[in-house]
Amino acid sequence: MAAPSKLTPGWLDEVRGLVERRLRDFLATKRAEASEHAPEAGELVDAIERLTLRGGKRFRPALLTASYLAVAPDGSPADVVDAGAALELMQSYLLIHDDWMDDDDERRGGPSVHVALSDRHGDARLGASLSILAGNLASAHAWELLAQGPWSPAAGARAIAVFLEMHQQVVIGQQLDLLATPEVSRMQRLKTGSYTVRGPLRLGAALGGADAPTLEALTAFGEPLGEAFQMRDDLLGAFGDPRATGKPAGNDLRAGKRTSLIRAAEERASGEALAPVRAALGRSDATDAEVAAALAVLESSGARGAVEARLDGLLAEASNRLALAPVASPGREMLGELVQRLGVRDR
Repeated sequence: MAAPSKLTPGWLDEVRGLVERRLRDFLATKRAEASEHAPEAGELVDAIERLTLRGGKRFRPALLTASYLAVAPDGSPADVVDAGAALELMQSYLLIHDDWMDDDDERRGGPSVHVALSDRHGDARLGASLSILAGNLASAHAWELLAQGPWSPAAGARAIAVFLEMHQQVVIGQQLDLLATPEVSRMQRLKTGSYTVRGPLRLGAALGGADAPTLEALTAFGEPLGEAFQMRDDLLGAFGDPRATGKPAGNDLRAGKRTSLIRAAEERASGEALAPVRAALGRSDATDAEVAAALAVLESSGARGAVEARLDGLLAEASNRLALAPVASPGREMLGELVQRLGVRDR
């Protein structure tokens, strides 16, 4: 008979609370340290904190925690809170730079870091330069948390190797995105899948001491889950409620991102039918009416339905792989719950 699950119903809230408390305490310490060098030096830490704590579902720390408990069932979420906080600071670093590169003015319901710093100093170039430094600092903070975490030297070495691979892959993915590579799936696997799904899964497994077969099984589980996460993100970017996403509806269209929705529409429509999409794609000054017309084409062409069907298929594949993985409870159930949550969407 299988051992009873120790899954706590409110485990996601527990992980979120642990990570956010750790971030607040850590960033307060870093602000004090920076201010010892110069009074104005705390400004960058403030910018990082505002972005990091303004929103976010903490999906990455949740995935990390679930993976850790899947290989170390006697552990607790508190064991890996520093790694979860490191993932969130890595995310902040990437968002700060990404928003500047994409010229996005809004993030998580507030101004992007480069916009906030530009407004504060009355100088767009200075604000952009300071935001680059803020992103670099967030990355350094992430590495500090990981390097100084309360794990054994062996576990720490494994975790740093995973974090390094993840960091390098996401930078290459961002490069491919900027170059508008036609290999969109590869770009998305590197840019999003690496640090959103595969990285957290492998990081939790490394800290838990997973053997090679278990690590391979969790990585295999993460492949379809990473693609599913990106497709869900594409759907939210086009059709999500701005109050939930923290960004204007259709923002990906204006930014010119060749999402799974755009590719699906191009496979199903052409010529005049695609004209509204082409009229809005990549135009930061596209009107709300033009964006609405483009979104209507993504709906009427069947692109939205196709992406949603693909998302459902990927989640089913991830569930099947999880069922075969040699992992323990409660981590197995936690991973299963995260798969289910990715399948929840508004119509």
